[in-house]
Amino acid sequence: MQKIPATVITGFLGAGKTSLIRHLLEHANGKRLALIINEFGDLGIDREIVTGCGIEGCDETDVIELSNGCICCTVADDFVPTITALLDRPEPPDHIVIETSGLALPKPLIKAFAWPEVKARTTVDGVVTVIDAAAVAAGRFADDPQAVAAARAADPSLDHDNPLEELFVDQIACADLIIVNKADLLNGDADDVETAIAEHRRAGVKTVYATHGKLDPALVLGLGAGAEDDIAARVSVHDGEVEHDHDDFDSFIVSLGPIDDPALLEARLTAAVAAHDIFRIKGFVDVPGKARRLVVQGVGTRFQRYFDRDWRDGENRGTELVVIGRAGMDRAAIADAIAG
Repeated sequence: MQKIPATVITGFLGAGKTSLIRHLLEHANGKRLALIINEFGDLGIDREIVTGCGIEGCDETDVIELSNGCICCTVADDFVPTITALLDRPEPPDHIVIETSGLALPKPLIKAFAWPEVKARTTVDGVVTVIDAAAVAAGRFADDPQAVAAARAADPSLDHDNPLEELFVDQIACADLIIVNKADLLNGDADDVETAIAEHRRAGVKTVYATHGKLDPALVLGLGAGAEDDIAARVSVHDGEVEHDHDDFDSFIVSLGPIDDPALLEARLTAAVAAHDIFRIKGFVDVPGKARRLVVQGVGTRFQRYFDRDWRDGENRGTELVVIGRAGMDRAAIADAIAG
């Protein structure tokens, strides 16, 4: 029996994983893709963005959300039963695409494909790591790059002391393909990005540049890596740990009423990000007089807004935003800043 290929798409918060997946769906050319989306936070934003985009041939039953925590920590409880159910369908998918949370380490997920009930029926076609070009060029994986560099030189055991750095290193080291997304924002800083990647990229792994995740699906799907068979070569800073958690990060939902002025809301969101330890804001906005819901997505102080689909009959119109940031962020102050 031919194994069904699975592609793992990983990358930090807001790097553009969902944009890449939407592009893959839009250019599937009849191939049946199933999506497993692992959302960090309490609101299934990414699944709703994908299923609400109106892509022909994208059936909602082909998009499955795992919302009980990071996929790399709940493999046995969530991932294995989910992928088994997909494989047991009368018409199983041609290809499975797994979008990990921005806080997930890819290696534990790859290990799950070695489980007997999974290994016999599917294979990891490739691990695709999406990175935010401008963020990496700016060195945002350390709070104080100079101080971290000095500490590294003095004590090698502190090499991955910053949790953002750890995530970045693990996601690059596990990759079979690296997509430098938002390349249009680089402003000539490509050399800085290449330097950041080169230290951790495995030999032979290619880097491609993209804007809005627009790449030929043939570059992303069909890598034939069989990643589960060379897991030992994918070094992780967490190798040897019993388990891994995300105590360095936190998320919560801000619920608001109708928003008459989306531009004013965006200005408040931008100010909140600048004043607090916020990495990512994403959600849906109810704009009075508009039949469609407004999607808001922010990475740092960069935001985008667009209307995706009509509000459904009986659906509770409302504004709900997920805020993801460092553990200990001042939830009350952030919520007040966003509410205005």
